[in-house]
Amino acid sequence: MREFGYQRALDVPGAVALLGADPDARVLGGGTNLVDLMKSGVERPGLLVDVRELPLDRIETTDDGGLRIGATVTNSDLAADPEVRRRYPALAEAVLAGASGQLRNMATVGGNLLQRTRCGYFADLSKPCNKRAPGTGCSAIEGEHHNHAILGATEHCVAVHPSDMGVALAALDAVISYETAEGTGELPLADFYLSVGTTPHLETALPSGALITGITLPPAPVAAHSRYRKVRERASYAFAIGSIAAALDVQDGAVREVRLAFGAVASRPWRAREAERVLTGGPATAEAFAAAADAELAAARTLPDNGYKTTLIRNLVVALLTELTEEAAR
Repeated sequence: MREFGYQRALDVPGAVALLGADPDARVLGGGTNLVDLMKSGVERPGLLVDVRELPLDRIETTDDGGLRIGATVTNSDLAADPEVRRRYPALAEAVLAGASGQLRNMATVGGNLLQRTRCGYFADLSKPCNKRAPGTGCSAIEGEHHNHAILGATEHCVAVHPSDMGVALAALDAVISYETAEGTGELPLADFYLSVGTTPHLETALPSGALITGITLPPAPVAAHSRYRKVRERASYAFAIGSIAAALDVQDGAVREVRLAFGAVASRPWRAREAERVLTGGPATAEAFAAAADAELAAARTLPDNGYKTTLIRNLVVALLTELTEEAAR
């Protein structure tokens, strides 16, 4: 690990000033991803700006009935919050599905948004990786890729985003707030993560030197009828090989509103817009759920060892939407 500076920020303007003054500065929240990458040499910051003392650790109801989550709220506190559990249960379930209790106690909401891929080639400095070293190639395409992307990938990168929380936030239309030296800004989660294209090393649309200050969840009655389902290769904590966040409103046997997002299938949490379009106004049946999943997955491009993900995601869509439909009928 190379030498680096360390500064503890006590207010948001101070943190923004430190980040803006040093292009090699990185934000340190819980450090559960960043410190590991520093140890392996993937991340080599010149300065760590510790933001844990900033007044961004509250969860509050917004004036319009939504919810605002501060960037330094821990994952454990987010999952335990009564309003999150009551009004956005998919989010609480997604957070609890990620990592271990010890890691959730340290990890922050802002840090979760910015975590890097867990692709083994990204973490291995001896292997080519366009995300880590642009222009060197993607080792996963011809190598180990059974847990890599089937949607939105290109020949430049097939890594997947590891966040569980991000999948639920995608389904809930979350908005990311940030601050720079020029002022405050917002990015819908749908625009926060960049497409892979030819530049997989560019991962978010955050301006240079920006500090994430919070996440806003808009009011959405359908969100109270939401769930998160994750499939992994072992029962103890592990990253998903496929996951889904779903919210469903069924009236008289028809889908009035639906939200769907997939995890572990793309470089970012994948909002299933085509599946939502197919389902809205149609029957709430297993056959309709399967057809909607197929419509979304028609764009999938698989590699030799990850084709199972299309079947897995299809089955998750049918199972979770059926479960939500049955709950609504009780």
